[in-house]
This record gives sequence, C-alpha cells and structure tokens, in this order.
Amino acid sequence: MERHIEKDESSHVLLKDHINFLAAVFCFWFAVYIYAPVFGVYLQSVGFTYSAIGVILGAYGITQILLRFPLGILSDFLQNIRKLLLVGGFIMALISSLLLVFFESFTIILIARLLAGITASMWVMATVLYSHYFSADRASNAMGIMQFVTVATQFFSMAISGWLVHAFGWDFPFWIGAAASILGIFFAWNIKEVRRRSFTAPASTVHHIKETIKIPYLKLLTFLSLIAHAVLFITIFGFSPIYAADLRVEEQSFIWLTCAFFIPHALASLSLAFYQLNSRYNKVVLAVCFFVTAIFLAAVPFSSSLASLSSMHAVIGLALGFVFPILLSEVVQVSPAAYRMSAMGFFQSFYAIGIFLGPLLAGVIAEKAGLNDVFTFTGAASLFAAVLVFLLLRQRK
Repeated sequence: MERHIEKDESSHVLLKDHINFLAAVFCFWFAVYIYAPVFGVYLQSVGFTYSAIGVILGAYGITQILLRFPLGILSDFLQNIRKLLLVGGFIMALISSLLLVFFESFTIILIARLLAGITASMWVMATVLYSHYFSADRASNAMGIMQFVTVATQFFSMAISGWLVHAFGWDFPFWIGAAASILGIFFAWNIKEVRRRSFTAPASTVHHIKETIKIPYLKLLTFLSLIAHAVLFITIFGFSPIYAADLRVEEQSFIWLTCAFFIPHALASLSLAFYQLNSRYNKVVLAVCFFVTAIFLAAVPFSSSLASLSSMHAVIGLALGFVFPILLSEVVQVSPAAYRMSAMGFFQSFYAIGIFLGPLLAGVIAEKAGLNDVFTFTGAASLFAAVLVFLLLRQRK
C-alpha cells in the first residue's frame, strides 16, 4: 500500500517541477563553487600565510561535520521544514558571498566559509526532497540526475571563475555567488514538496543512531572517503591553483587545470552510471585508484609547466572519479534499508572531516616545509588508503 501511495504522489510531479528543482540545485552549487579554484590564490593575494589559508579552506568542512549526520538522522522528523532548511541554506550562501565582497579580515572570511559549510550541509535536505519526486524503485534515477547536475554545475562554475577574475577583478565571483543565492532562494521557495509517510518513532532515535554506527564496514568506508575528500580539497579546491600561480600561470588559464581534472573526473563517474561494475571488483578498483592517485600526487612537485601540472591532475581526477561513486554504492550495499538515510548522514558528516583537516594540515606543511611537500604528504595519505583497502577489505565477501 505504501508503495502505491508513493507512486500516486510522485505521478503528480510535472516537468516544470523537475526543472524548477534542478534550477535550485544549479544555484546551490554555483553559489558555493564559483570562486573555489581561485579562492586560495585570492587569500594569498590578500596577504594570508599558508597556515591561515589552510584554516580558512578547511573551515568549509567544520559545519558539515557538525550538521550532516544530525540532519540525516532527523530527516523524517524535519519533513515539515525540509524546504525551509534548504531556503535557509541559500540565505547562508548569500551572507557568505557578501561577507567575502566587503571584508578581507581573517575572522570575517573564516565566518563566511563556515556559513558556506552550512549551505553545503543542506544538501541532505535537497537529496531527500528530490528523491520523493520518484517512486521507491527509481530512487537511483533521482540520485543519478542530482549527481550529474551537481558535477556539471561545479565544473561550469569552476571553469569560468579564473576568467571572471581576470576580466572583472577578485570581487566579481563573490557578487556572482550572491546573485546565484538570491535566484536559489526563489527556486527553492517554489519547490513542490511530495509528502511521504514516516514510520520512525522519536523514542527510537538513540537506538537508531547506535544501530547505524554498528553497520559493518560503514566506518571504514567513511574513513576512505575522508581521505579521498582530503585529497580533493587539498589539490584542485585548495593548493593546486596556488602551485600553478607559483609557476606564473595567470588566473584566466586556470580553466585548463580545472578542465584537465574535472572532465576525466566527470566521465569516470558517468561511466559507472551506464556500466554496472560487479561489486566483487570494487575492492580492486578502489585500491588501484588510490595507488595511482598516490603516484601522480607525488609527481606533482616535478611539474614545471601548466601542461605537465594539468596532465598530473587529469589522472588524479580520473582516479577519484571512480573512488567517490564506488564508496557511495558500497555504503548503500552495507546499509539495511531502515538505516540507509542515517548511514548516508553519518557517511557525509564524517568524511567532511577530510574537507576540514586536509587543507588545515596542508597549510601547516606548506608553511613549515614548502608547497612541494603538501603533495608528497597527500600522496602518502592516498597510499595509506590503498593499503587499507587491501588489508581490511580482503576478507569481505
């Protein structure tokens, strides 16, 4: 009966409702990522040290660590305000962008990035709301569409950010982020909500959390994702553009570095949407991808031109493009249906530790030892992840 109700409800969703929702998704990520590739270089131009840059870049992950798991656990209890929470995320993005426009102090910029992290945390609400546009047996289609729009938006916003800075100045991407946030508020406010019955009893919340944490391999998969996200936010979202700037690459040319990383990254993820990889090979693919990532990260300090740096990042982007969806599918496979949303909240919340700690440690290393050692350290972390896959997953059936 429940499944029949879900199909009837989702059948009332029109094409314009999908378009409006996906427009909100576009604005959601565009507002946060439009300045991402040049942000580290911007902070360097303002006069911050590598350590300070690492703290600011890592701050984006702090609020995600604090919010994503509770939001995943409480998703059913928050169903009446999910849309309002998503709208609130856009408001946080608007305030964050305006703070970056008008202030250059460490404290204000740090607050701006913490607010951007709150925005990213509301992604949990967006995924739940959009999954209700589909019947239960088509949930994977909903996530596939969301992932495609997410990657496409991030790639587009990051591809044009360097050119925008070159043409209009450092503040312009922040203004664009503010405008995207305002548009996002409009689209999010007009999202059509599809209600679903919830059978979770509030009294079972503590037990629900305990059972979620006990799910086999969930903590290991989360730790592997933590390392992968640390790599992502240390490199293309952090210190890779700074390394390129040290090679005297101009801001408008950052598009080549961004394209080199994200095109293979997106194609790898897209290939797994069309080709169903046998889960028994997941371990091998993960280990190989982490190992390849380690090798090419260690080779980055030997890059002496934009072409060589971009070629290194193309391979890194390709490898990570396989890692993220495979880890996500593994979480779905190990999680019982009753705990799947909570498991995803746990997974997203704690891999955000990598978004925080990765750039933070990288900033300290860059300050104390130099920029080259940042990539050596990140390569060592990837190698450790590859070893973990071999040692701790080899007994898994």
